[in-house]
Amino acid sequence: MRLKQLFTRAFGENPEEDSFSIRFSNKTLFALLLPLVAEQFLSILMGIMDTVMVSSLGDASVSGVSLVDMIFILFINIFNALATGGAVIASRCVGAKNPDGAARSARTILLISLAASLLMLGVAAAADTRLLRLLYGQIEDDVMAASTVYMRTTMISFPFIALYSACAALFRSVGNSKISMVSSAAANLFNVAGNAFTIFVLKWGVFGAALSTVVSRFLLMAYFLVKIADKDLAVRVNYKTLLTEKPDGGTAKSILSVGLPGSLESGTFQLGRILVLSIISTFGTAQIAANAVANNIDTFGVMTGFAFNLAIITVAGQCVGAGDWRAVRYYTGKLLRMSYASFVLFNAVLFAVLPLLLKLYQVSPEAHDLAVTLILIHNLSATVLWTPSFVTPNAMKAAGDARFVMIAAVLSMFLFRVGFSEIFGRRMGMGAVGVWIAMVLDWIFRTVVFEIRWRKTLKRKIARTASE
Repeated sequence: MRLKQLFTRAFGENPEEDSFSIRFSNKTLFALLLPLVAEQFLSILMGIMDTVMVSSLGDASVSGVSLVDMIFILFINIFNALATGGAVIASRCVGAKNPDGAARSARTILLISLAASLLMLGVAAAADTRLLRLLYGQIEDDVMAASTVYMRTTMISFPFIALYSACAALFRSVGNSKISMVSSAAANLFNVAGNAFTIFVLKWGVFGAALSTVVSRFLLMAYFLVKIADKDLAVRVNYKTLLTEKPDGGTAKSILSVGLPGSLESGTFQLGRILVLSIISTFGTAQIAANAVANNIDTFGVMTGFAFNLAIITVAGQCVGAGDWRAVRYYTGKLLRMSYASFVLFNAVLFAVLPLLLKLYQVSPEAHDLAVTLILIHNLSATVLWTPSFVTPNAMKAAGDARFVMIAAVLSMFLFRVGFSEIFGRRMGMGAVGVWIAMVLDWIFRTVVFEIRWRKTLKRKIARTASE
């Protein structure tokens, strides 16, 4: 009975909600969350199948693809951060019942995303293989050959990713996460089928995997660009006026006030991960492959966290738009508790099926054994530290504290993750294990800093609202 009371208190609805100016029932929260979790699961599952197929080509191929993915995630994170800026502003407009503002936000974020993607494509094309050499140094020739092919092919999809991310974020801002789940699942299935055909039938190797990825991303973008023009959508984009109307400077400034710090944070975070990977790349092909496999599998244990990252922006953003900071505190707290619970559940399942997952990968015994160690380090720590490290700061962004998040995250990344990776991994000879321990130190610092800041922000905002 006591357990039931604790569960109800932590996750059930509360009479306090009756006094809020905006309300999210459990049904509404789950309607937002479940498609996001399903989307993350399918995306990770397809990613694993993608890596498994590439691993059939050998350690050099899977290592080469993983090195490029780490670089391109830097660009993709920038697109996602800009899209988050649009989602935050659109959510606030929805919460404030301002449909014109929501429509302006939608139009503006599409233009910003397109411009950013073309700029990033130009940078990647101009840098070409020099970027690989700069970041990874003298990697083995067969790994470099695979990396070069994969990079030159997949960079074409930058605009596709940016526009899809913007549209998906806008749909989430009005609480519609189901559409991205269904469409993303279809695109991922197409990608896996395309990989099977190009790798095993046409024998195109790494190029085949890259080509399949590009085509699936294009189809996903095209579908969303059609759906975002729906006349009944609160954040609809009217293509007739998209390029003819003068961009709204105020809306662009509001979006960039969230999106730019987020982009800098995400970009430098991924740059830090690349620098860490450049350290790992000096440990040899087996450790690179183990790192790639571990990164691929361990995301199962944190996939719900990505879903909560997206959901909390919508919920907190609408509460802020409605001007109800008590609702912000209540619903973000509830989502954070739900995130912790999901981590415990999903990691228990992951550890139970881990031996079966690892059998899918055709890597050396050394890479296999090291991957197990890395996954244990990552997911045991993530159960406690991932939610306050990454979900809480998304609530802070929705509340207008994106600049602080950026500064704290960048300092933590380079001080703890990069700095201690060099100390533990290379100088102390701990290899990839030392690098992943440094990652946990980064999470600990983030947890402390963000929790303190968020509690102070809520206390100040609620007190100010009560005095008005």
